[in-house]
Amino acid sequence: MAKVKFDILESTCVPLPLENVDTDQIIPARFLSATSREGFGDNLFRDWRYLKSGEKNSEFILNNPKFGGKVLVAGKNFGSGSSREHAVWAIFDYGFRAVISSFFADIFMNNSLNNGLLPIVVSDEFLKKLQESILKNPSEKVRIDLDKQSLTVLSTGDTVKFSINPYKKECLLKGLDDIDFLLSMKSQITSYEKNKNLVK
Repeated sequence: MAKVKFDILESTCVPLPLENVDTDQIIPARFLSATSREGFGDNLFRDWRYLKSGEKNSEFILNNPKFGGKVLVAGKNFGSGSSREHAVWAIFDYGFRAVISSFFADIFMNNSLNNGLLPIVVSDEFLKKLQESILKNPSEKVRIDLDKQSLTVLSTGDTVKFSINPYKKECLLKGLDDIDFLLSMKSQITSYEKNKNLVK
């Protein structure tokens, strides 16, 4: 499924300074019955966002009107546990376009890149400083430049570089999934096959 192109994103952030957040906390298993990718955002962090009575938990940060934006600043070891892709679908469907942490589970990171959500790994020190800055000033913005692979805190100018698989970077910049990418190379593939006498 092709996604919206990801180039430069400037946004406020939502800090979630909790470590070892697994995919069952991101989207509980009982909400995985849907057959499409849409609608999972309603149950993102369901058991933290809502009380057993069904009312919103006013103490959970996503329910705090001071905090909002397209960037989730998570704690260390985010997305561990099961391989469920629905966790990424829920984060994306809620409206986040990037997640920052000092460590992601491998499967979560790959699921993110495959679904248009940019995972950014920073140092523990940078992550802690960013979380503290946002908690003090909810209007703090970051600028993510995917092409330059840089993350900047706009109020201070502090910038860090981040790594990303070059192929996945190209897909995100062009808004392509794996199938779209292959189709975009159809003429080159056809030419190669003709040159190798694979097709007539």
